[in-house]
Amino acid sequence: MPQAPVYSLHLALLRQSLPGLGVDGVLVPRSDEFLGEYVPPSSERIAWLTGFTGSAGMAVVLQDRAAVFTDGRYTTQVAAQTDPALWERRHLIEQPPQEWLAEHAAGLRIGYDPRLHPQSFIDKMTGSGAVLVPLAANPIDDIWRDRPAPPQAPAVPQPLDLAGQSSEEKRAAAAAALRAAGEDAAVLADAHSVAWLLNIRGGDLSYTPLALGSAILHADASVDLFMEPAKLGPETRAYLGNRVTIHPPAALGEVLAGLGGRRVRLDPDLTPVWYAATLQEAGAHLIQGEDPVRLPRACKNPVEQEGARTAHRRDALAMVRFLAWFSAEAPKGGLTEISAAERLLAFRAALPLFRAESFPAISGAGENGAIIHYRAEPGTNRPIRADECYLIDSGAQFTDGTTDVTRTLWTGPGRPPADLVERYTRVLRGHVALSTLRFPQGAAGPHLDAVARRPLWDVGLDYDHGTGHGVGSFLSVHEGPVAFSRAAKPVPLRPGMILSNEPGFYLPGAYGIRIENLLLTRQAQEFPGQAKPFLDFETLTLAPYERRLIDVALLTAEERAWIDAYHARVLAEVGQGLEEEVAEWLARACAPL
Repeated sequence: MPQAPVYSLHLALLRQSLPGLGVDGVLVPRSDEFLGEYVPPSSERIAWLTGFTGSAGMAVVLQDRAAVFTDGRYTTQVAAQTDPALWERRHLIEQPPQEWLAEHAAGLRIGYDPRLHPQSFIDKMTGSGAVLVPLAANPIDDIWRDRPAPPQAPAVPQPLDLAGQSSEEKRAAAAAALRAAGEDAAVLADAHSVAWLLNIRGGDLSYTPLALGSAILHADASVDLFMEPAKLGPETRAYLGNRVTIHPPAALGEVLAGLGGRRVRLDPDLTPVWYAATLQEAGAHLIQGEDPVRLPRACKNPVEQEGARTAHRRDALAMVRFLAWFSAEAPKGGLTEISAAERLLAFRAALPLFRAESFPAISGAGENGAIIHYRAEPGTNRPIRADECYLIDSGAQFTDGTTDVTRTLWTGPGRPPADLVERYTRVLRGHVALSTLRFPQGAAGPHLDAVARRPLWDVGLDYDHGTGHGVGSFLSVHEGPVAFSRAAKPVPLRPGMILSNEPGFYLPGAYGIRIENLLLTRQAQEFPGQAKPFLDFETLTLAPYERRLIDVALLTAEERAWIDAYHARVLAEVGQGLEEEVAEWLARACAPL
């Protein structure tokens, strides 16, 4: 547990500031003004306040009590990182903040920073009975004395041979959609949309190659870009062209005020509520609608699709080298969660076009593998022992694609217990079921989530996370609007979308199982007499499964045939690029079941 005095002081300082703000409490989200999953150190307000470092959460502070909310991926982590004497721990979905406010803050004035909350969240909170009060400044920023400076990494062009489509073409298509809807402009508060639309990347975040900034797209295909001018050197300015006007972020309010009388689209899930308030004050007509860049960004063009394939083939070299190394070293002892993750990172870093990890590697041995989004740190780093389960979930950012892969391994040298083998095999069966699924065009992620859970449901088991998320093209490893999840919006899958396929099972205090590949959605081959178009998936990830954890007797003939064919493909596509000793290991790992 973090040292309580530090976080007790931070909480006390925040509470002392509330009367001067005219509020009885305050909401503290994990997000920054771009509402992204990953934030720079200058925006890690929840971590500063509570000690919790997960990528999803919310804190609510009243004068006499406080609560921190997170989802099922982080329930164990939040319990380990926060002081129960200071913070009540709540499930973000099952015990949402609005219910907690209704119970403890009805009639109270609750402040919030309107630059950090989307309209859709504020709408949910208004039913709590609390009086929500937008604040002119963030109260934590005023008391966080050693707050890091905002990042200033340069924005750089994403070349056409990697982007596959020029920024001019992308802007023209998005602007045409605005004109067809009778709209004059759209707010792009999501830095991912700005990066994709303008074909620029950057280094403001550790795991996502973004130059943080926002934009306004106009119906004539011109763009107002709000980004620190120091990030934009002469080459990038020339690349953007004269149809992109660059402004410092401080000018955003003034430019929005100039949209009075115009019809302006805002995505209620991706746009801080401050934008709507500013535009309403200016007399603009607000249209709630989806970010016009989000869906085109999710449907990868042919160049982006081929980039994903080549990135995964390259990433497979690192994964196979790591798996071969691990199989030899793990039974000897001496490895730790951190040393294993560092070795995998070293294999990746040696590859061409590698830029960074796509998220902090989840390297969990034994009971730590049951922590869904566990992150090994010096205080938790644990030896990887012989004859136990080890889970490694990791990924890479290459300039031509983003990867994300999970494998659950048996350290050996002994035989794994029967219950672990059965559960691993059931997770694998669900993983195969989704990989091989044909489904009618129009089906959405929530409709397909159950397919991967069926083998676990058959014996009363489940897992507390979605089955898969969208993945960007040298952008965020977690990308909307599609996901295999009961909680996701029912956005129909389309060709070109890349999603993860990662069912799992977790036994707290014992082990965790997760198996993950990335899938590329594509048009399925037509059957004779087919009534409507169907889609299916191309598997992008290339890495063998842990055969010591597979109970072949539990597999159907079709499942076994698919796994054998997949392993044959891995061997054929990856084996030629490996050192002789590693290639021999891979041949054994990919032998028919």
